[in-house]
Amino acid sequence: MKIVVLDGYALNPGDLSWESLEKLGMVMVYDRTAEAEVAKRIGDAEMVLTNKTPITCETLNRCPKLNYIGVLATGYNIVDVAAASERGITVTNIPSYGTNAVSQFAIALLMELCHRIGDHAHSVLAGDWANNQDWCYWNYPLIELSGKTMGIIGFGKIGQRTGHIAQALGMKVLAYDVMKYPELESETCHYVSLDELYQEADVIVLHVPLFSYTREMINAESIRKMKDGVLIINNSRGQLIAEADLRDALNSGKVGGAAVDVVSTEPIKLTNPLLQAKNIIITPHISWAPRESRQRLLDIAVDNLLCYLKGEQRNVVSG
Repeated sequence: MKIVVLDGYALNPGDLSWESLEKLGMVMVYDRTAEAEVAKRIGDAEMVLTNKTPITCETLNRCPKLNYIGVLATGYNIVDVAAASERGITVTNIPSYGTNAVSQFAIALLMELCHRIGDHAHSVLAGDWANNQDWCYWNYPLIELSGKTMGIIGFGKIGQRTGHIAQALGMKVLAYDVMKYPELESETCHYVSLDELYQEADVIVLHVPLFSYTREMINAESIRKMKDGVLIINNSRGQLIAEADLRDALNSGKVGGAAVDVVSTEPIKLTNPLLQAKNIIITPHISWAPRESRQRLLDIAVDNLLCYLKGEQRNVVSG
């Protein structure tokens, strides 16, 4: 059995082992694959694993032996799942591997907005403290979170974990989700409407998937409903934000600060409006990337394939 990994570098730049996958068949790992090379590299392989390299209907037509596609991520929109299903090709994804890492990173982004630790550390290394006439200084307003309200849009596993951390910091949590679990509510955490969340939250964190009705949900209209000086955190999907609208709100001061790990087109383009925004922190889509999280992803990917080979369904998706 031949297994092809189209873009293995992001998952495993060298600190993990492909050994568990290699036990299942002959494995060919490519660090990266250009779209024009996808069908050629899959060739006569029966199994393919991909993270962000698209597998289109045209590619499927050119790879008649392919019968399994394993997506090395939770989102699977890079695969034409409907076309795969028509051809009897099984598609799987990796849910819930990064709950701890992604929620931790959301809080890290918030902490950086509140304290600008990186900027202050660079300032000290540049000699600013040694040359300062006072015993301390700060270059940005510093924010204490205790007593403030965090609104979390998307209260699944990741949103819930972020909410637990926020409550440990002394914050009140307002949650919005189409699915509600009353047992999660408490004196410091309860569900509200989206409008109420916009109006009451000091910090808004996005943990919602990208659907047609969530695309650009953070826009000029929704921002108008928010508190002046609100902080916005997004390490879910870049397309949740109308980036030009957020830029304008940051530059006007309506939004006090934003920190994002995702943007609408990745890698980021130099024309992205957020690059012209004040009080913005942008990181290169690394919430998922701690070694522990990537190892868990690889383990689940191998398990998905092993289950398929046994005739079992594990994490199978449909179009």
